Amino acid sequence: MRRRTAALALGTAAAMVLTGCSTMSPEASGTVTLNMVESLTNPTRTDLLKDLIADFEQQNPKIKVNLVSPPTEQADQKLQQMLQSGSGVDVLEVRDITVGPWSNNGWLYDMKKDLDGWKGWEAMTENTVNASKDAKGRTYFVPYGFYGLSLFYRTDLIEEAGFGKPPATWAELVEQASAIHDPAKRRYGYAFRGGANSNSNATAAIEAYLADQVDPANGFKLKSGRTIFSAPEAEDAMENYLKLFKQASPKSSVSWGYPEMVEAFSNGSTAFLLQDPEVIATVSESKSIAKGQWGTAPLVASPGGKTVQPLATAGWGVAKGSGHKAEAVKLVEFLSQGEASTTFTKKNSLVPILKSATSDPFYKTGPWSSYVTMTEQPDKYLVVTQPRGVTWWAEWQQKADADVQKLILGKTTPKKLLTGWDAYWTEKWQQEQ
Repeated sequence: MRRRTAALALGTAAAMVLTGCSTMSPEASGTVTLNMVESLTNPTRTDLLKDLIADFEQQNPKIKVNLVSPPTEQADQKLQQMLQSGSGVDVLEVRDITVGPWSNNGWLYDMKKDLDGWKGWEAMTENTVNASKDAKGRTYFVPYGFYGLSLFYRTDLIEEAGFGKPPATWAELVEQASAIHDPAKRRYGYAFRGGANSNSNATAAIEAYLADQVDPANGFKLKSGRTIFSAPEAEDAMENYLKLFKQASPKSSVSWGYPEMVEAFSNGSTAFLLQDPEVIATVSESKSIAKGQWGTAPLVASPGGKTVQPLATAGWGVAKGSGHKAEAVKLVEFLSQGEASTTFTKKNSLVPILKSATSDPFYKTGPWSSYVTMTEQPDKYLVVTQPRGVTWWAEWQQKADADVQKLILGKTTPKKLLTGWDAYWTEKWQQEQ
């Protein structure tokens, strides 16, 4: 999941929260005011949330919601400060990379009992229901959507290179990207991620090659209990992945993160991009490539035809320190069902949480159709949960990104890299026991 940037100020209400003021007590009229804090802030998204909140307040006249929108780059730190104070937060944005440490610190409220019997569960996809529960069955947040990978591709460049359809496997991706790649014409095969969060695409390739062996509950483990990095197929995956950089990517992509990758595809200079659905909106606004020149395909698979979809997610939760948990849960329910959920996922380019999306023309046609295809074929596109909630996830990302850099710069080999990753995770899991 990428890091959005924004320049929104906290505002008076947030400043009050950060100085330690507690959640507003009920007014004389009996009205309850909830403080709701988002973290992946941008102006358009904040305006959308305000509209949804207005609908909620209209349906619940005794509940008012004060939306707090810290700048994205500071949001997690600000939220942590709020949560540590034990007051000032009722509803908050919880992500798969924050739920672990925040729940371990006792800052999040388990909504399981409150949501027992809630009809909203019936309308949700299996992925959503599963993602709402941790290993012990606790519900610290209800997902509002998913960030799933798909392959963005240039239809015209594929045809010019003599291919009839987009690649379905990692090997075919290397073949097609290499055939299209022509630096002399400033045309490149693949928008490689060599900078920030480069480890994510590398592990996606490894998981694909091990699809049938991966533990669905822990995408970094094999069903045998060993790490995915210990398997021989992992080395095959990394050798193939390295070819993508050497044979089909611009040299400058050694340092590319999210913005550079997306720009390279949007400006028409690269033929393939592996990214989240939020990029659909960005590419749709491109002045360099026309509507008929691009599309999306399902996530590329292993030689055996299967792949693993490592879904990233986020959602709405309730703070343990909230003095109005019943009302806070009611807001979470409202945002997680019906029109509110559909509107939020569509306008934020998220993989939806509701089963009804598979019959919605918005998702069945055009670039969104690849996500519906993957949802409808769970035996081919296997969904796993990566261990993003562990307390050392940020440490892992820093280490893994540095290792990928060494690999593509020729300072290490796939075998050495995987040996190090296997040792790292094996040691961490042994320390947990």
